[in-house]
Amino acid sequence: MAALLEELSRLHFPNPPATPADIDAFEQRVGWRLDPDLRAFYLHCDGAKLFERVDPAFFFYPLAKIRRARVVLLKDDTDKAGPASWYAVCEVRDTNYIFVDVSHQSDGRYSIRDGYREAFPDPSYNRQIASSFSEFLSGALRSNEEWFWLQEEE
Repeated sequence: MAALLEELSRLHFPNPPATPADIDAFEQRVGWRLDPDLRAFYLHCDGAKLFERVDPAFFFYPLAKIRRARVVLLKDDTDKAGPASWYAVCEVRDTNYIFVDVSHQSDGRYSIRDGYREAFPDPSYNRQIASSFSEFLSGALRSNEEWFWLQEEE
């Protein structure tokens, strides 16, 4: 994660870091704890924009903006509107999203899902695209502003 965060700071547009108190308040608000990758990211920067400052290919939300995906997309926080465990953590161009799925962990990390707006909340379209935030961030940094997880299907 350290090398990814250094690259982020050197070539992109990170926000100032979140404080441990900011993280504690966030975890109290959402009811789950950041995994090690997300914690490292937010202690390094409380959100970031990749490639462009004005129209970023990836806009990683500050902690204060992270909400359940069903609230972000459908303005409804009931189970009929989608899983309670999917949280929008990043907006990508064309108003689609990246979700962290806090329902399970692998090696202590949450998986990352495609937040394809038009098919939400169908898990076959909002599928897992990375096994961890660090894996997703690595792909995003090397993406050349493209949705790299879609190119893997071709």
